[in-house]
Amino acid sequence: MKTTKTILYITEIFYSIQGESNDAGYPCVFVRLSGCDLRCHWCDTEYSFRRGKKMELEEILSEIQRYPVRRVEITGGEPLLQKGVYPLLKALIKKGYRTLLETGGHRDIADVPRGVIKVLDIKCPDSGMAERMHWQNLAYLSEKDVIKFVIASRKDYEYAKKIIQEYSLNTEQVHLSPVVASLSPHRLAKWMLEDALEVRLQPQLHKWLEVP
Repeated sequence: MKTTKTILYITEIFYSIQGESNDAGYPCVFVRLSGCDLRCHWCDTEYSFRRGKKMELEEILSEIQRYPVRRVEITGGEPLLQKGVYPLLKALIKKGYRTLLETGGHRDIADVPRGVIKVLDIKCPDSGMAERMHWQNLAYLSEKDVIKFVIASRKDYEYAKKIIQEYSLNTEQVHLSPVVASLSPHRLAKWMLEDALEVRLQPQLHKWLEVP
């Protein structure tokens, strides 16, 4: 019986400093899958919308193993658009990698393998994609996962506060990440201090370091 090979379309695989999440600051291998069904106004990875290189699962794992760390993030685009992402995640967990998945929040995460650290992005109004959120995803989060709001304006900040309260989010999991071109970390920090909002301010570290 012929075995069906797992195929994914990959935009890039690279080694850099993790810029966000609870793993910020650590060296990490990034696997950027191709394709996205969102069009966030502030998106900085539009090049991932195009179909990338076709790779088999074993090729991807072999490429990851070239790098000297045991931390991997699967990102995009939107990685959950490709069914092959699930075998990839399972394989990484089985091999003992600390495995992160960054997803836009609009795709169902119910089938994400146990052990994967989910970085769930709740889209704010200035993204233009806030209405696409799949709110049932919040029920599938564990304490090790991260809830991220990308903040471009005061409007986005107030929206994030509203969602945190409305869904009784665990504030220890919530990160606010300012859009580099639109909002300074200093201003966002000022709002948080004024409101005594006990969530994590999370500037994109990789932007400051000017690494990929």
